[in-house]
Amino acid sequence: MSAQPSPVPAGRRLTWPWFLAVVVVYLAIIQGLGTLIGVDRADGDSQFPTTESIVRNGVIPIGLSVLFGAAVVTWLGWWGSVLHYRVPVRRWVRFVPISMLVVAVLAVNYPNLADQPLSLVLALIAMTALVGIGEELMFRGIGVQVFKRAGLSEGKVALWSSVVFGLVHVSNAFGEGGAAVFQAVIVSTSGYFFYLCLRVGGVLLLPMLVHGLWDFSLVSNGVGADPKAYPGMILPIILQVVLIVVLIVKRRTVEPPAHAEAGTQPAPADHRASGR
Repeated sequence: MSAQPSPVPAGRRLTWPWFLAVVVVYLAIIQGLGTLIGVDRADGDSQFPTTESIVRNGVIPIGLSVLFGAAVVTWLGWWGSVLHYRVPVRRWVRFVPISMLVVAVLAVNYPNLADQPLSLVLALIAMTALVGIGEELMFRGIGVQVFKRAGLSEGKVALWSSVVFGLVHVSNAFGEGGAAVFQAVIVSTSGYFFYLCLRVGGVLLLPMLVHGLWDFSLVSNGVGADPKAYPGMILPIILQVVLIVVLIVKRRTVEPPAHAEAGTQPAPADHRASGR
């Protein structure tokens, strides 16, 4: 049987240099608008001391970046392939999204949130949900498709989409200094975990959910005028290390067997034996 040619992906073409240009505009919206309308937080220890700071520094600029990402996907005509990514993966990889969801729920600083106004908590939910939607749309949505359509293997698609995701967070160096470089390395590994969530779920909604809840748990430790330390905040760090170790050990078993990936079935045992 002759090999069938791969179907041409629907929509416009976007090369990786142009994708990087899209990412720069995406960053400019968040950082630029945040600088223009944001609340100065330099004098306090809290990341988001008030509802106003969350709205002006987070909800508005991140919300506009989500609209920008949606406009790019619409222009490219990629909504079908961005929202649905049907690439098989081994069953054990389900541990990644399940463990991240469980740890995120446990790591939320509930005592600190209980001391805050309802408006602040709702604003925090909105902001972190937008982060999950916007970053996953840009990097596991557009980014994964860019590298996939360039003909890269799944391993390289995961690698480069995660590297770009991590490098984007170097922009935080403007406000956080050299620590942002270390953050970028950690975020790159998180990007790979979110990519695996996409593979497990087959839809972009799963990494959006995991990402949003993960960020909610992390940021919950830095809101309010006087945020208090919470022992649960160590759990995401522990899980990050555990996932890195697990994926280093099992990295060669992420992909399913070749026959399953190709959509074919092995020959029945009696047929294989009949030629002997």
